[in-house]
Amino acid sequence: MKPPKPPHNSSLQPRRALRRLALIAAGLCLLAALFVLIANMAVRAAGCRIISVEQAALLKADCILVLGAGVTKSGGPSPMLADRLAAGVALYQAQAADKLLMSGDHGRKDYDEVNAMKDYAIARGIPTGDVFMDHAGFSTYESVYRCRDVFAAQKIIIVTQEYHLYRALYIAERLGLEAYGVAADQRAYAGQGLRDLREVAARAKDFLNCLIQPPPTFLGEMIPVSGDGDATND
Repeated sequence: MKPPKPPHNSSLQPRRALRRLALIAAGLCLLAALFVLIANMAVRAAGCRIISVEQAALLKADCILVLGAGVTKSGGPSPMLADRLAAGVALYQAQAADKLLMSGDHGRKDYDEVNAMKDYAIARGIPTGDVFMDHAGFSTYESVYRCRDVFAAQKIIIVTQEYHLYRALYIAERLGLEAYGVAADQRAYAGQGLRDLREVAARAKDFLNCLIQPPPTFLGEMIPVSGDGDATND
């Protein structure tokens, strides 16, 4: 006579399924964390090309690319943007390049970073024809991509705060540009802790962008920085 079968415990199957799902989720989280770590290490390595204004003055680059940041309600540059602009003007005056490229967000009529940036430079004596505006610099990746493909620059000096500069330089390197960076940190900035956290994710995102190299939101006709910056006026 066959021994009787043990009673079937129907509650075991859902538990086993949940354990499997938990293990899969843990594995995916571990892979994601590893990817973010590798991406951040790769991006941070670009910091070896951060230099001083004095060193940049010896380069004779095609342009100084100043990356946009927020503007105030009155339309003027925020403290962070003002420091980037001050560094860009200092580089121009040191003859690191003959042209400034102001790249930022001007995707709406009621929000305009780039005209505020150009106005700042002109108010400090820089000829208007030497200041280009990239109205579609909606992200760091797009600003650098358009610097290459719209403004025909190959050797550039990028200006932004140091925490952001690593990523900008990494993108430029991956897009085939000869790029150097000058940090614009002149003070402590409110909310910097949150920016640092966001930057970790942004580095991972742009690490992927540099692998895939999608085109930016807009390209358009070429406007070489060797020409007249007033061609970019709106």
